[in-house]
Amino acid sequence: MVRTLTEFDTCWNFINEINADPDFSEPMFQTEEQMENNLKSALTSQDQVPLGVFLGDEMKGLFVFLILKDEQYIEMLVGLSREPDAYEEIADWLQAHYSGYQVDFVFNPKNWAIRPTLQKRGATFFSEQLKMVLTKNAMFVDTTGIEPLSEQYRDQYVAMHSMDGYWTGDKVANALDTFRVFLAVDDGTVVGYIDVTKNNEENEPFDFLVREDRRRLGWGRKLLAKAIEVNKPKGMMLIVDVDNAPAIALYRSMGFSFDPEPVNQLATWNID
Repeated sequence: MVRTLTEFDTCWNFINEINADPDFSEPMFQTEEQMENNLKSALTSQDQVPLGVFLGDEMKGLFVFLILKDEQYIEMLVGLSREPDAYEEIADWLQAHYSGYQVDFVFNPKNWAIRPTLQKRGATFFSEQLKMVLTKNAMFVDTTGIEPLSEQYRDQYVAMHSMDGYWTGDKVANALDTFRVFLAVDDGTVVGYIDVTKNNEENEPFDFLVREDRRRLGWGRKLLAKAIEVNKPKGMMLIVDVDNAPAIALYRSMGFSFDPEPVNQLATWNID
């Protein structure tokens, strides 16, 4: 049975036990900041829904979903369970309540219990990802040609922006209280961009793209260097596909190192 949770005080033994298991630990639940933003805030947020899956009085799963009704978009912020049946129940609950929505799941790739549920429903699986953390000062990089987003270049930025996820160029440009955006501008033409969160103690390049015909010319290094410079003295982390060797080489050269936290994977389910 799926129940809405009104408190977590009675759930901590379950949370800590599952999260300590290397096969089922939650990648989005590894720091105090993530715990605050992805779990504790769910009890007061209008957009976050905390749910428990129970067999009688015994908890089998704990989940938190960000649900944006205007966008018909859902993101799993916390998913803790070892039980395939718990993932089945929560998927059935989502299907019953949110037909037509897109749901993004970020999960531990070792979590064998969640996979059959997503596979059965035709979810799209993306490459496994690693976390890297800025651990040393980057080399000096001339950032000439890198500009903050302005109305002058907004249309070009939006047109070239990735459309794969929730945060399209339009949405980011309207959320500059959450993001910093820097553009690579070559002779009046936007050839790249980087979207970076700005309100966390450890901020993240959320989206990063250089036009294909302008790659290997130093624009990616310039964009990342500018983001690092403006973010100081706060920390910075990023997520990278495990098979993206060029990006990993760039990040290493700019002072990033691999973090021991779990690898994660993204799957997207469009609910029929």
